[in-house]
This record gives sequence, structure tokens and C-alpha cells, in this order.
Amino acid sequence: MSFLDIILLAIGVSMDAFAVSIAKGLATQQLRLKHYASVALWFGGFQALMPVVGYFLGANFASIVEHYDHWIAFALLALIGGKMIYDTLAGGDEEDATGADFRFKTMLVLAIATSIDALAIGVSLAFLKVDIWSAIAFIGVTTALFSAFGLHLGNIFGNRYKHGAELLGGIVLVLIGAKILVEHLFY
Repeated sequence: MSFLDIILLAIGVSMDAFAVSIAKGLATQQLRLKHYASVALWFGGFQALMPVVGYFLGANFASIVEHYDHWIAFALLALIGGKMIYDTLAGGDEEDATGADFRFKTMLVLAIATSIDALAIGVSLAFLKVDIWSAIAFIGVTTALFSAFGLHLGNIFGNRYKHGAELLGGIVLVLIGAKILVEHLFY
């Protein structure tokens, strides 16, 4: 696997985290350094961790997870996105909005949902005899950067169009989950 292949792989696996970060940025009124650090560390960290788990657990475990990973990712993203949609339509307090929630539980669920497919990538890397440590470092850093940029991008749009930004963020999360499900079921 060439360095260009690893770059493309890193960009590809970071796209779900990038999209979720945009949704979080849409819902967050004022970004602070801790918000950027949160998405970068959670999403970048899990995108780096999951391939390592897949790499060392091997093909047996990955084949089990591959049968259900799309359902798990869909359920987690639909749950968070659905809560964001509900909060918006119910007229909840913006401070308590799910999309603007950077607490441990929410970030853990989102990090798992956006990185579960990276487990199978780790198995593939083992078969390709790739230096796992340099590959996961590149994947983690790329995802961290894309996530921080997505958060910023979403925030710019969300602050310009406050009305409906949380709703749009929730819809984006549900659609990402649906996309993952459709890709695995029909392709």
C-alpha cells in the first residue's frame, strides 16, 4: 500500500466524522478551544483506535462485526440525530441542545458510530502488511483535522442561519446513518 493510498484511506474514513462535526458546529452557538479539542480527540482518537483493534483481533472478529456494524452505526447516529430533531421541534433550550452537547456520553456514542467501519480497515491493513503505527497515526491526525475544520464550517453556517440549524444538524446525522446502512445493505 503506497503513501498515496494511505492518504486517500485516511481522507475516506474521516468523512463521517467530518460530517458529524459539521452537524455539531451547526448547533453550537459559540465555539471554544475545548470544542475543537473535543471533536479532534474523540473522532481522531477513535479513527486511530479502531483499525488497531481490527488489526490485532484479526479476521474472525471483524467478520462478525461486519455483519452488524452498519446497523450499529445507523442506530447510534439515528438516536443522536433524532434527539436533535426532537429538541428543535419541541422548542427546547438551545443551551441543552443535543447537537451542542460535548459531554462524555454523547461524544463516545458519536465517536463509536463514526469509526466502527475502521475496525474492518484494520483487518485489511494486517493482510496488506502495512506499518500499522504510521497508518493509524496518519488516519488519526487526518480525522482530527477534518473534524476540527468541520466543526468550524458548521458553526459559521449555524451562526448565520440560527433558525433551523439544530434541526438540519439532526437531519444530517440521521442521513449519515441511513447512508451507512444503505451502502452496506445494497452495495
